[in-house]
Amino acid sequence: MTKLAANLTMLFTEVPFIDRFEAAARAGFQAVEFLFPYAYSARDLSERLKANKLELVLHNLPAGHWEAGERGIACHPDRVAEFRDGVWTAIAYAKELGVKQLNCLVGIVPQGVTRQDAQVTLVDNLRFAAEALKDEGIRLLIEPINSYDIPGFFLTNTAQAASLIAAVGSDNLFIQYDIYHMQRMEGELTNTIKKHLQLIGHVQLADNPGRNEPGTGEINYRYLFQQLDAAGYTGWIGCEYKPRTTTEAGLGWRAAHGV
Repeated sequence: MTKLAANLTMLFTEVPFIDRFEAAARAGFQAVEFLFPYAYSARDLSERLKANKLELVLHNLPAGHWEAGERGIACHPDRVAEFRDGVWTAIAYAKELGVKQLNCLVGIVPQGVTRQDAQVTLVDNLRFAAEALKDEGIRLLIEPINSYDIPGFFLTNTAQAASLIAAVGSDNLFIQYDIYHMQRMEGELTNTIKKHLQLIGHVQLADNPGRNEPGTGEINYRYLFQQLDAAGYTGWIGCEYKPRTTTEAGLGWRAAHGV
């Protein structure tokens, strides 16, 4: 059965972030996710989750200077200590918030760094993070991102993610499969999901083009939800899309797609 989590970074932006928990619960969501919790105290976020009877299913490791355009530092050879400090920060938040999986945005390859050096750094950092999270009962995810939206991003397709997991050699590293990003990079959504299902720890959605709600673009989401169920995917699907108008006005897509 398809389980949807509201991405509070993208949805309900009509209200302040801290009030989006209540908005999500009011709209019928039982779970939420977001990019980063670090601008808020874990206690405040935990209280919002409990007050609205919501499960937090995902947030990201610290990802560098986001406002300056950084999208992760795990592949940056000169920032290993910063990355590893961020792992401990993320674990502290996750334990307070009851999060069972954390996503690592691996980053844009820095100028002057070869892909080989970036790969070596990334493998070492992911091995460290996967084992640190495993000790706390938390899964580590990595997310391929399309190179149109984020040029230079190191990890851009499912096969590369699977290869990276093999190189790390940990049983606590999985793929965050974002349907929107992978439609742009490789298509062949159903067969790719089925092929790599055992490695997929979390799924996110948005339609393409536009990254809006399902039903606004080319992806047959009704079919894809059925295929995910048939394949045996039992995790959450994060709604990480940009509403065409307001979040509330666009939520009719759920009933239209049978979820």
